[in-house]
Amino acid sequence: MEDPANRQGFLFPKSVFLGTKTKTMDNSGLAYQWIQALHSYLAYFVLAMLIFAVANALMGWMGKKDFTMHKDLRISLFALILSHIQLLVGLLLYFISGSGFKAIQTLGMGGLNSAARLLAVEHPFTNIIAIVLITIGWSRHKKFMESEKKFKSIAIFYGIGLVLILSRIPWGQWFG
Repeated sequence: MEDPANRQGFLFPKSVFLGTKTKTMDNSGLAYQWIQALHSYLAYFVLAMLIFAVANALMGWMGKKDFTMHKDLRISLFALILSHIQLLVGLLLYFISGSGFKAIQTLGMGGLNSAARLLAVEHPFTNIIAIVLITIGWSRHKKFMESEKKFKSIAIFYGIGLVLILSRIPWGQWFG
């Protein structure tokens, strides 16, 4: 019986199969391209939703508005859910991409130039921290009864998370 690691798959490039010993990743596979496109396009929705959630929380906090379950809760929850989906897609991409974990395995940390280091180290780990902060903001807001504290928690933690995400987007790949 043929070892799946020795054949080129329709959806996955050869080195995606478990058990392969290849040091580089062929990024031409259909699944890789779909995951990369999903990660890229989903980023626009995540950023828009986070900006909307932070703006809504700031207006509620500064305007001393009531935190409503119909609007405010849904906006912040949708931003949280989209952020987590983006994180999962990004982690999947990180482990199947040649410019993610495999770049560190192949070149080592000293062999990465600044652009490669951004993709292999800074972008994923900074965004993990950002999603953790967004999750903390969501969890904290649930503990408060006062609307002002709910809005404040979401505004601060989602805002810091948004700034971290914006700081480590590979802008050259988006617009270059």
